[in-house]
Amino acid sequence: MKKSVLVAVLKSPRVKRLLLRWHRYRIPLRFAPKRRFTHVAFYEPKTGFGERGKCIRYYAHVSKRAVKKRIELLPRESAHPRAGDDYLVCSFRKVKRLARPIRNIIPRRISFGFTDLRTLHFARDVLELYHVAPTEQLIARELEQLGIPYLPQHPLQCGKKRFRIDLAVPCKAGSVAIECDNRKAHAGKVQKHKDRRKDALLRRHGWRVLRLRERDIVERIEECLVCIKTAVRALGGTHTV
Repeated sequence: MKKSVLVAVLKSPRVKRLLLRWHRYRIPLRFAPKRRFTHVAFYEPKTGFGERGKCIRYYAHVSKRAVKKRIELLPRESAHPRAGDDYLVCSFRKVKRLARPIRNIIPRRISFGFTDLRTLHFARDVLELYHVAPTEQLIARELEQLGIPYLPQHPLQCGKKRFRIDLAVPCKAGSVAIECDNRKAHAGKVQKHKDRRKDALLRRHGWRVLRLRERDIVERIEECLVCIKTAVRALGGTHTV
């Protein structure tokens, strides 16, 4: 099925109010996707929307496109530093509400992406929009059944670098970092290089790193769990979260 739905971000409640009132959405022209799209789905991030965010509630069919300068759209903000910048403006006859929100269950940074209309209507998790296996949820569920405490999307600062660890397991003699590598997100050379740098830095700061591949999690999850349990035992067992 053709991926003609652009997943875009509502950066603030103000942008959302403008969308619902004027039925239009603007994208800086230099960041506008090159791929043609017929619909836009609007993601509401936690920043600005709080706990009611982290989901997609609205979508709309694009009825018109135009390139305009920011000052044309917001003439009262003529002093804005980007007043002269060009924007792609998408107009809609109607902004529709989904039957149920699509949640960002294990928080992922959302930027422009594409999905198809059928998936948009049936998905419950943002990962489903991109046909990415929910590998972190699968491992997290197994850890819960094994009674192994963990911290999801654990933020960490190593020197000047800041990271998020998919699943962190605190142990008595250290911690285990479990990284669940989805095939699409971790296939490129650039991402692989970033992963190696992250792993090396974590190890220098005393972490034991387990990088689990999507295929192994989906098809051989018991082997993944053996690796996790072995790493936890080597660090003296779990520590209460």
